[in-house]
Amino acid sequence: MKKHILITNDDGFNAQGLLALIDALKPFYQLTIVAPATEKSACAHSLTLTKPLRFISVADDFYKLDDGTPTDCIYLSLFAMFENNKPDLVLSGINRGANMGEDITYSGTAAGAMEAALHGVPAVAISQVLRSGDQSDIDYTLATQSIVKLVERIFTQGFPLSKREFINMNVPNIAPDECKGVKITHAGYRHYGNDAHLHRNPRGEEYYWLGLHPLEWGVREGVAASMSDFDAIKEGYISLTPVKLDMTAYERQKALQAWHEI
Repeated sequence: MKKHILITNDDGFNAQGLLALIDALKPFYQLTIVAPATEKSACAHSLTLTKPLRFISVADDFYKLDDGTPTDCIYLSLFAMFENNKPDLVLSGINRGANMGEDITYSGTAAGAMEAALHGVPAVAISQVLRSGDQSDIDYTLATQSIVKLVERIFTQGFPLSKREFINMNVPNIAPDECKGVKITHAGYRHYGNDAHLHRNPRGEEYYWLGLHPLEWGVREGVAASMSDFDAIKEGYISLTPVKLDMTAYERQKALQAWHEI
């Protein structure tokens, strides 16, 4: 019996990266695809609680969730379609753009994998890093080849992480023969700025359009023994980062206790 993979994304059900991922895995595995009906980039780990949601069939075992987020897609799929038998793996992506450093907290792609991890299903979030300029036609060859190999390794050797952890995969925008291999990385220290642009509509009303920050990063203290996801991508490696959902700063508990007792 073929392994069963549940797939979602945050770019929408008709996104090029999602379709490339489906085409790459369809010959080898049983697939169920549940993706947002519209783009939900940077929606983070949001769950829709204020309105009903509806599965809309796109093709065999392929659904779009009307106005749903990636978290909605995984949450509802696991309970509506996999009530008695969970999928063997959840894949979220292939995202159009990087999800590295603290951007993981914004990412709807990462959130799809997070939701799977919460329910005990092994999960991988996959993102294709872009170059600046026109990205209307992206080559997902390296990304698809890499995820096929990673999935095969997961099914033959077992998922390497513990409960409530997932793999965050970022792929450099290079040809397969230019890729230097895979690096196990930590989430880098992203530099952020203000990229909100003020405009006015024909009635003179002001509105803001949020832009995209350049990929700039620094050194994260205390993790010098491993390479950051940013540095791995810059040097031509695929980045695999183990991510855990427990965000407690354990090393700061004593300091917080002492501060509280003053």
